[in-house]
Amino acid sequence: MVFTKIKYRIMKRKACQIVGFFSAAALLLAGCEKVEERLLQEDLDVSDKGYVAVYNGSLNSVRNNLFVDGTATTGLAGTFGYGSLFPGTVFGVAVDPGQRTFIVRDTLAGSKYTIFTYDTLTRTKARIVETSIVITDSSRVRLVNLIFSTTPVPNIDVFSVRRNANIFTNVAPEQITGYIPYSSFRTDTLYVRATGTTVNLTPILTFSATPRRSYTLVFRGRYQTTGTTGVARLLSVFADY
Repeated sequence: MVFTKIKYRIMKRKACQIVGFFSAAALLLAGCEKVEERLLQEDLDVSDKGYVAVYNGSLNSVRNNLFVDGTATTGLAGTFGYGSLFPGTVFGVAVDPGQRTFIVRDTLAGSKYTIFTYDTLTRTKARIVETSIVITDSSRVRLVNLIFSTTPVPNIDVFSVRRNANIFTNVAPEQITGYIPYSSFRTDTLYVRATGTTVNLTPILTFSATPRRSYTLVFRGRYQTTGTTGVARLLSVFADY
C-alpha cells in the first residue's frame, strides 16, 4: 500500500505497538508475541514524490477506495463516501513519479472508476470516468488520447495490422472512447496515425489480449517529440481487469 509516510518499530517485549503514520496520522495498535528486536527500514524522504487527493462527488457512492497501480491506498485509513475528500487533507497521498494508473472503486456497489491525469507538471488536469467491466468470451479495448501540445494537433486513428483496418477513428485530444470487442490470443501490431492518413506517429505497439479481459490504450507524451524515451509520443496499454 502507498501512504504519505509509513514507519514502525517492533520492540523486544511480549506486547508491542505497530505505529503507522499516513495521511491523517491514523494509529493502529496490535498485540504480538515476544520477537527479536529489529528496526525496519524507514523511508521518510518524500521530496521526489507526487501527491494525489480524491474528492468523491459520485452520487450514492458509500465506500470508495483509491487504487494506485492496482494497490489500495485507503485500506488502513478507511473508505470514503459521497462528499468526502481522501485522504482528508488537500496535500494528498504520496506516489512515485511517472505514469501511474489511478482507479476509484466503490467496493460496496461494485462500481469502478479510473482517473486519468494529463497536461504538464505545473498545470496537471484530470478526468474521471466509469470503467464498466463486462466479461465476454473475447476481450475489450478502449482508447484514451492524452497527448500534450501547446498548439492544435490532429485527431488520431489507431490502425490494426491484423485487421488491416482502423479500430479507432477520429479520436480528439482528451477524449476517452468506450470499449470495443477485440479478439484474444492473436498478437496484433498497432499504430497511431493522424486521422485520415497512413503516417505512423508512434513506434509500433505489439499487443496480445487475454480472453475475458478489458484493456485501455493510452496515446501520451509530447506530440512534437519522437523516439522511445522521455516524453516522446507513444502508445501504451494496461489491463483494467
